[in-house]
Amino acid sequence: MIGKLNHVAIVVPDLGAGANQYRDLFGAQVSEPVEMPEHGVTTVFVNLPNTKIELLHPFGPQSPIKKFLENNPSGAIHHLCYEVVDIGLAADKLRAEGMRILGDGKPKIGAHGKPVLFLHPKDALGTLIELEQI
Repeated sequence: MIGKLNHVAIVVPDLGAGANQYRDLFGAQVSEPVEMPEHGVTTVFVNLPNTKIELLHPFGPQSPIKKFLENNPSGAIHHLCYEVVDIGLAADKLRAEGMRILGDGKPKIGAHGKPVLFLHPKDALGTLIELEQI
């Protein structure tokens, strides 16, 4: 069901510093920041030959990653994103197997303009999993 790894997301305390590190120190191509108030994050993508790194920073006081950053003030890996061909079918199969989908359980439009949903980490070996329809 899952396809390739789309990205690894890292919550960072300073989005500019994180983007600069990947651009200047590692020589990677880095996108401009994109504010996503509907998700409560500002995001930057680091494009690699085989996948992407998503740098996340809280946007607004109600950001769902604000507490995560408070618990990990230096930053930390937040989630893994896998591609799926049909997010609706994937969600139905996973629900049938007892996996919990976060939020209202319906896909939302993510940073790439495609439907995404998140699986509860307690159901996924302690890892927050994002699924993105390709």
